[in-house]
Amino acid sequence: MNRTYSGPSDLPTTIPIFPLAGALLLPGGQLPLNIFEPRYLAMFDDAMRGERIIGMIQPAEGADAPAGERQPLRAVGTAGRITQLSETGDGRYFVILSGVARFRILSQMDSQKPYREAWVDFSPFPEDFLPSAAVPTKQRTELNNVAFYLAQALRLEIARNDVEAMPDADMISVFAMIGPFDPAEKQALLEAPGLLARADLLLALGEVALSRALKGAKPLQ
Repeated sequence: MNRTYSGPSDLPTTIPIFPLAGALLLPGGQLPLNIFEPRYLAMFDDAMRGERIIGMIQPAEGADAPAGERQPLRAVGTAGRITQLSETGDGRYFVILSGVARFRILSQMDSQKPYREAWVDFSPFPEDFLPSAAVPTKQRTELNNVAFYLAQALRLEIARNDVEAMPDADMISVFAMIGPFDPAEKQALLEAPGLLARADLLLALGEVALSRALKGAKPLQ
């Protein structure tokens, strides 16, 4: 990502909002997206002409929208910068969003555009603009083990060396994104106050997921 953001004032106060259940974009992480709905194609077209910022957020679980209204959203999401966009030739975009910082929605805009926009506040998350603290070696080793054995149990082809070689923040981001966690667990990972707290929570969730996966795993042939 060529553009750098040193603090909340470097980011716009109004951004387009992309609600997507189960999607997790963490600061410093990357989220691949396959865009095909006309309203979101329009969103990305507009973003590419402007700040290239998209706000990823999950819908609120268990909150049904009244007739004719949009589904309520979680309060916290992550702004991502479009760092790759390619046309697929069949009317879709393949996009990579690079996570910049978390935001809290202040209010949604009454917009005539086909997608949602919102006023947002980045100031509750100053740690997202600072270098990440290092994860203690013992905890990182435990995370490596859980991630690798969980991948094996789920029959995912991930090399242990690749897991161990990843920087702390990258490993935690990838594990949190692709792990078998439900939307509420992913939201909890997103809202964790910094990398070390996220690592603690991810290890706990990963151990539970590994236990479940091992109970349901079929013997290797």
